[in-house]
Formats: sequence, structure tokens, C-alpha cells
Amino acid sequence: MPGRPLITLTTDFGYDDPFVGVMKGVILKINPEARIVDLTHGIRPQDVQEAAFTVGMNYRYFPSDTIHVVVVDPGVGSARRPLLVFSENHFFIGPDNGVFSYIYRVRHETLEVVHITAEHYFLRKGSPTFQGRDLFAPVAAWFSRGVHIEKFGDPITDYHAIDIPFPETADGRVRGSVIHIDRFGNAVSNISKDDIGRLTGTNTGGGIRVSLKGRDVQLKKFYYEAADNGLYSVINSSDYLEFFVCAGNAASHYHIAVGDEVGVRID
Repeated sequence: MPGRPLITLTTDFGYDDPFVGVMKGVILKINPEARIVDLTHGIRPQDVQEAAFTVGMNYRYFPSDTIHVVVVDPGVGSARRPLLVFSENHFFIGPDNGVFSYIYRVRHETLEVVHITAEHYFLRKGSPTFQGRDLFAPVAAWFSRGVHIEKFGDPITDYHAIDIPFPETADGRVRGSVIHIDRFGNAVSNISKDDIGRLTGTNTGGGIRVSLKGRDVQLKKFYYEAADNGLYSVINSSDYLEFFVCAGNAASHYHIAVGDEVGVRID
């Protein structure tokens, strides 16, 4: 890879243990020219769906040819396969447990999924508990040095994908669900600005009505447009419908959970 390659890291490791730092050390020992960006290490432990959402919603904000390493891996040490994925001019390295399901959903014409089998690129073979260090970090580092994708293994088509909740539009309404609660207690839905735009495009005379668990929720333009501690909605910076309490925690105050029903309709 020309120039200084960019590698992002997404894990559920947190910062209390040395795991993240060790992965960075492995990468830099193999390729001192690599630049490493922490996307997040705050994924809830073993929450593959949260990791899939986080990577799938945010990888496009990085330059083409970025390598995204994702280690949220309840099956570490098992027979599940390590993967190297290429799509939309980005590369993804991680376990075959559905963590790249949003990437697969795009169905981009350049999608290629490789089962990593070239063990001579591993730091340690048969790693039982820390494949972030022993497998995924060194593969990312060697790949960033220009080793071709075909050198790491063979393409596969039977990769594992988890069920990703996507919104449905019918009868003049978009139906979706809460798919993520952030650390501020904001509840992010899977209904996008484009989903709402397609709905309003057929009815320009009506107002947008948003609901959560059957309860109508006013749509605001930004957080501080809400003057009290009520529950409101907003199109967030990632262009998804989000529920919030101004300067408060919507999820705890209003008992919102992942999977709760969200709706948008035009009056």
C-alpha cells in the first residue's frame, strides 16, 4: 500500500487491560509506517450486533484503502474462520461471526471475502484467547505493507451473517426499531433520513409523525431545541432517526431498549 497506511481498531476490550496497546505494538513492530486510529474499544462485551452496526455506519468516513480491524469475538479460539473482506474500496479484518453483516448487506460489486489461512503471517499459531494480537493485528500489518489479498487465503461465499433489522415501508408508514443505545442514553433507530425522504416524497402536504413503542414523539432539528426533559427525536449526524432527552438519558428515563418499535408516518 502506498504512503502511510491507515488501520482502524474496533474492539470490546476497553482500556483497563493492555490488550489494545499490545495490538498496536504488534502492528507497529511489523509496519512502523502504519497509522492507527481507535474507532472504539467500548463495544459491549461480546456484542457482535453492536460492533456490526458501529463499523457498518462509520467506515465510510475514512479514506479509501483504510484497513478496519474488528475484534468482537465470542468464539475466539474455536473453529470459526478469520476473514479479510474487501468492499467499497475498504478492507475489513476480523472473525466470521457476522460482525461484517452491514458490509455484506451493501452487496457492492467489488465485495470479496477471503478466509485467512496463511499461518506464516500470524504472530502465533493456534492462539486460544487473544487472536486480536496473534492473528488479526499481524495480518493487518502485513497487509498494510503491500502483501496482496490473495496471499492470505482463498475466496469464500458461505460467510456468516447475522440478522440485521432493516426498516420496512408499507401503507404510507416506515416501520423500524431501535438498534443502538449510545453512552449518553440516546436511542438510535434503523430508520434513515433517506427512508423518511422517500416517504414524504409521495405526500408533501402532510407533517412527519414519529412514534416509539406506539407513543408519538416530536421531531426536533437539534438537541437544544427541546426546552424540557421530555422525549424527543432528531435526525442525527449519521442521518438516522434518534430519540433523546435534552441533557438527559432517554434510554433509562423512558425504559428504551434495543428492538423497541419505531414508526414514521405522514399525516
